[in-house]
Amino acid sequence: YKDAPFGRSHRAEIGLNKIKESMALTREVLKIPKDYLVAMVPASDTGAVEMCMWSLLGPRGVTVCHWESFGGGWMTDAEKQLKLPKLRNLGAPFGELPDLKSIDWNDDVVFTWNGTTSGVKVPNGDWIPDNRAGLTICDATSAAFAMDIPWSKIDVLTYSWQKCLGGEGAHGMLVISPRTVARLESYKPPWPLPKIFRMTKGGKLDKSIFQSSVINTPSMVCFEDYIDALKRAKGVGSL
Repeated sequence: YKDAPFGRSHRAEIGLNKIKESMALTREVLKIPKDYLVAMVPASDTGAVEMCMWSLLGPRGVTVCHWESFGGGWMTDAEKQLKLPKLRNLGAPFGELPDLKSIDWNDDVVFTWNGTTSGVKVPNGDWIPDNRAGLTICDATSAAFAMDIPWSKIDVLTYSWQKCLGGEGAHGMLVISPRTVARLESYKPPWPLPKIFRMTKGGKLDKSIFQSSVINTPSMVCFEDYIDALKRAKGVGSL
């Protein structure tokens, strides 16, 4: 770790280059399409999911699919915090999946790929149509790097470093599709957005967030650990 920027600013060239390296390795290991955007965001996977829910939801109906505690938390926030008027609660007990065939794909759909606290995952992405009208917002914190992600089925994907990679906490990852960018630039939520949730400036995507200019100060120690884990994943053949 002779070139590790410990004690250096993420705004310094050496720190910024480390962030850029980690984003490039993320794209390579997860086989993320070229037209999708990748960013590190505050507050772990929770922060990544919340910033997308608060920034994207509202113009369409919303279905929240949940079968464990984290997905249940997203349902609670949609209902009691965002107070979305057109909201469907599609839940199932621990150990089961809800009826995914019953989803109205005119809705935006929030779901966990692999239930962290229940051990139940979706079998694949075949249940998600390519011609969907709504966006898919996928909490993949216990799936990324462990399960194949069919990117054509995903509009938003979030995860943290500490689950499948065994990395450090507090840093979230966000991957968004061109359809998500279009939503961000065409829809302004009716509620206030705190700084760490904002992905636009002047009605346009804030591209700097997806060019390694992070929203708040990260730990360069954690980034070094993330890069180390990504290099190991790449070395054993990625996914």
